Amino acid sequence: MSALPQQLAEIREDFLAVPDADKLTLLLEFSDELPEVPEQYADVEFEQVIECQSPVFITTEVSDDGRVQMFAKAPAEAPTTRGFASILVQGLSGLTTEEILDVPADFPFDLGITKQVSPLRLRGMVGMLGRVKRQVKEHLDRQASQ
Repeated sequence: MSALPQQLAEIREDFLAVPDADKLTLLLEFSDELPEVPEQYADVEFEQVIECQSPVFITTEVSDDGRVQMFAKAPAEAPTTRGFASILVQGLSGLTTEEILDVPADFPFDLGITKQVSPLRLRGMVGMLGRVKRQVKEHLDRQASQ
């Protein structure tokens, strides 16, 4: 696996460090830590990630200095989806556009939770990451055309 940005690498290491029996508990802890979307984003259109079994919506913002912020909405009744969204929000927010685009698309499979979470659910997280990367690339394309 290519070098991950530090905050994503730390999250991956957290999952790899706990016994298999505790991995789902850790994912649920991330679910509880999904940051609330700031009020100024109340009217922003979020993109639904249709690969997810539960409804999850994401958006990104790229600051003038090229740092990305990710925001996600997922219902409390979908703790696995919320956990995945929280991992990405915490692991990607603050990274540069280049760092985001360099994150391996299969990163979710490297968390060591393939025994606890179905491949279908992991593909949902891959879909979230793909949306973030696409949104960042679209931002860069718009910026380049100005």
